[in-house]
Amino acid sequence: MTDFGELRNYFGVPATGAVSDDLARKLVHAYRAASSFTDANIGRVLDHLDRLGLKDNTIVVLWGDHGWKLGEHASWCKHSNMENDANAPLLIAAPGTKAAGQTTKALVEFVDVYPTLCDLAGLSLPGHLQGVSAKPLLDDPNRPWKTAAFSQYPRPVEGRRLMGYAMRTDRYRYVEWQGRESRDVVSQELYDHQTDPAENQNVAVQPENKELLSKLSAQLKAGWEAAKPK
Repeated sequence: MTDFGELRNYFGVPATGAVSDDLARKLVHAYRAASSFTDANIGRVLDHLDRLGLKDNTIVVLWGDHGWKLGEHASWCKHSNMENDANAPLLIAAPGTKAAGQTTKALVEFVDVYPTLCDLAGLSLPGHLQGVSAKPLLDDPNRPWKTAAFSQYPRPVEGRRLMGYAMRTDRYRYVEWQGRESRDVVSQELYDHQTDPAENQNVAVQPENKELLSKLSAQLKAGWEAAKPK
């Protein structure tokens, strides 16, 4: 894990070592207070749209730019390839959609936000986009969708500059650590969300997963184009 250097820039946080239980409680309390305050202000914006008569003619998208650890994996903040860091809120409300208020288990990425907004607004899509419009999910949240979502974050290990390429499928999170110049595979991580949704056990080292690792590595190399919904 990372040394959560971002948190160490704040007053009262030790320069090295673990966070005390007392400080951890304060940090979690502050995070939840900030979330509650944000939620209240979002409500004020939505109420004002309603008062202005704009609710039925406005597309609203709410998302966070990353996830956040609150002590999980003995770490804090972001800066890793774990689910805690890569998974972020995404809420879309648009006039005329059929599944208003429903949720979906489909994999959607930040690169999908722009094409989704274009599609909802009736605008043509530029050809260079790597995302796909999630508009179909707003009508049918259970339809087949992307087979994987991708993220990456670097880490120096023993003087080597490594890049961690992560892929999230409906069941697994697979991370492949490669040399940033050589692109050789240095190590792998595999987490089974069916049995370990908190990603506490790296099962890449288990011999019975050798074939699965090979399959997921090939899927990672195939990239976002191969993962697009059919």
